[in-house]
Amino acid sequence: MAACRHCGSNDRLLSPRLGYCAACIRGHFPQVWPEIRKVHGESRAAFGLPLTPPQDPQGKRCTLCFHACSIPEGGYGFCGARRVKDGKIRGGTAAGAGLSYYYDPLPTNCVADWFCPGGTGAGYPRYASCPGPERGYTNLAVFYHACNFNCLFCQNWTFKKATFKGAKVPAKELAGAVRKNTACICYFGGDPTPQLPHALAASRLALEQAREKGRRVRICWESNGAMQEQWLKPLVDSSLINGGVIKFDLKAFSEEIHLALCGVSNSQTLKNFALLAARFGERPEVPLLCASTLLVPGYVDLDEIHGLARFLARLNPAIPYSLLGFHPQFYLNDLPITPRDFAFQAQKVAQEAGLQNVHLGNVHLLW
Repeated sequence: MAACRHCGSNDRLLSPRLGYCAACIRGHFPQVWPEIRKVHGESRAAFGLPLTPPQDPQGKRCTLCFHACSIPEGGYGFCGARRVKDGKIRGGTAAGAGLSYYYDPLPTNCVADWFCPGGTGAGYPRYASCPGPERGYTNLAVFYHACNFNCLFCQNWTFKKATFKGAKVPAKELAGAVRKNTACICYFGGDPTPQLPHALAASRLALEQAREKGRRVRICWESNGAMQEQWLKPLVDSSLINGGVIKFDLKAFSEEIHLALCGVSNSQTLKNFALLAARFGERPEVPLLCASTLLVPGYVDLDEIHGLARFLARLNPAIPYSLLGFHPQFYLNDLPITPRDFAFQAQKVAQEAGLQNVHLGNVHLLW
């Protein structure tokens, strides 16, 4: 059990490394942020990542995510994937991106598995190969080795070791990895946002090849949703007609908790989700859009869940929402696993806030 450095309260769900309770982060943010910011700086310096989004007056402007980094010659963007060489921004284009991929048998532990074609056969025969789970098929899982957030609880933090290393995979090579039994491609990470041009190019090639061979391939995305607004349309265009799902991970509702946990604002994510929600009804057979939230003990509390659920319900109460069990990782490895009772309380709060489809994921992690 640790004590909050601001109010002194003792709580077993308080991270000693973070140092402050959720109430003090929300209510006294200017006072507690300087110390929390140091933790974020430490976590980035360990991997050689820029401590803040570069804003060089003479730099080249990146147009992918909300940071809009202005990158100096020889420097890198906040994500570590975008760099400037010889006066041009490089990295994350069709020519090559830092990633790894593997074949995940369906049905799989996907955020959308409980309602998507791969896990349920929804939309058969237009979007699914059979009326039930697509057993015998695989998902081409594409993990991008970069991210424009800095989540202290990152469940896949080891990708940071590969952000600056490893061969770059061309979009054509990735599209060629689609096999006869590949039912869907899912881009995640890290996050696909810092390398969106690459992912979109690979998607176009994969879909063209599938059409030529009379096959079906869905395109799915799992992202923090903080891309610049201009990328939302191509994102939807890549998934809407083939039954793919766009999944946004909503880390927290209050900006203060989001900054404390992720190092950046959630304003662009919430704005983008609202814009995409306006298109939710265009494909009733399979929901185009869903949200998920990791239940970080002590920080993503019932206040955060209620705020997010109300936000979603006002957009459309039918939006699928997954609450995911947390496992201690990275800089918040000093927290426990999500308590089982809390997870079911969070589900009830989300339902009472007006959401019709609330799902508990990673139930095997709960204690």
